[in-house]
Amino acid sequence: MTLLKDITVLDLTRVVAGPACTRTLADLGAEVLKIEPPKGDLMRRGVPKRGGVAVGYAQQNAGKRHLCVDLSEEAGQALVRRLADQCDVVVENYRPGVAARLGLGYELLRQSNPALIYCSISGYGQEGSASGRRAYAPIIHAELGLIELNARERGTRPLPEAVSHADFAVSAQATAGILAALVHRLQTGQGQHVDVSMAETMLAMNEWTAVETNGGIGDEISPFRPGKAALLRTADGAWVQLPGNPLTGIFAVARALGREQALLDRGWHDFRDTRDQTAEVHDLLQSWAGEFATVEEFEAALDKARVPLGQVRSLAEVAEQPWAMERRAFVELNLQGNPVKLPRSPFRFAGHDVGPRHAGARRGADNAAVLSEKLGLSEDEIERLRASGVLCAEEDEQ
Repeated sequence: MTLLKDITVLDLTRVVAGPACTRTLADLGAEVLKIEPPKGDLMRRGVPKRGGVAVGYAQQNAGKRHLCVDLSEEAGQALVRRLADQCDVVVENYRPGVAARLGLGYELLRQSNPALIYCSISGYGQEGSASGRRAYAPIIHAELGLIELNARERGTRPLPEAVSHADFAVSAQATAGILAALVHRLQTGQGQHVDVSMAETMLAMNEWTAVETNGGIGDEISPFRPGKAALLRTADGAWVQLPGNPLTGIFAVARALGREQALLDRGWHDFRDTRDQTAEVHDLLQSWAGEFATVEEFEAALDKARVPLGQVRSLAEVAEQPWAMERRAFVELNLQGNPVKLPRSPFRFAGHDVGPRHAGARRGADNAAVLSEKLGLSEDEIERLRASGVLCAEEDEQ
């Protein structure tokens, strides 16, 4: 049994932020109809591929039904409007105003479907002087303080992030907004326009926002500074991460290892004594870590005093970890006749199985099935739409 059974979602999104949101809804049991342009979602261009489909695309679009419609054509817009009338939720991540110009904006769609939940994901929101700006995760990371904060905390020049944090953060917020709107509709029968911005999401999901916008920490020493957390190496060459600020954390490590005297010999009694000793603190921690042959030995020693650590691993290594296999954190699915490993939904519900049932498909693979089922179109009508270029299908993405 699925939690969002009988909920149908029209997915007008592309790349990561929107598709990650609708992937979650699909994992929870909603039927998601993904609409792609003739050239397909940009993520389809990625590598590696399985059966001609990029696995990165599959990660964000598993479990969906795939249509390909030319929205530059009025007939394509009309077709998608008819689909929207059959849906509970529409999700789009165009720049503000684009969906309306395509005849797919909230105000128009709600006229024929007043109970519609319509979610707009954008860089800076649907209103305001910055609303029309193009926004991708790297831009938001720069504009919203993430890159500057990381550089300042680490003492390096500004460097780009390797992961699209803003995309996945806003997708989670959008999903929460959609689910809240669905509950509201159950209570009132009313639809809703959910407006979610990447910019405000990054403010809300950064633990430093209130600190930095209220004067900063100044000369104070805070134990909660993940950007300054110590990365150390054990004798086998493995890297490990300790939590928090090492200027305060070294005292817990010393207690765990029975090295309190080493701190007293340096006149270090608490963080007020270490606040200006960053390099020496790190060197001392590293010397202790280097005495252990393996990460496991170091972790066991620290665990006696409840000091956690994490080994630096690649994502490929994570997939082989016992906890990941025990929790079934990954699911192996069929992608165009080829096995592909994808991250499973992080949700676990009693009595409900959540997660994707299939890994995705080539663009337009479900054109005929969906249009026949949802709109009652005949084979001849579908063929005419295909012949006119309104419907597209990718026969070979190799």
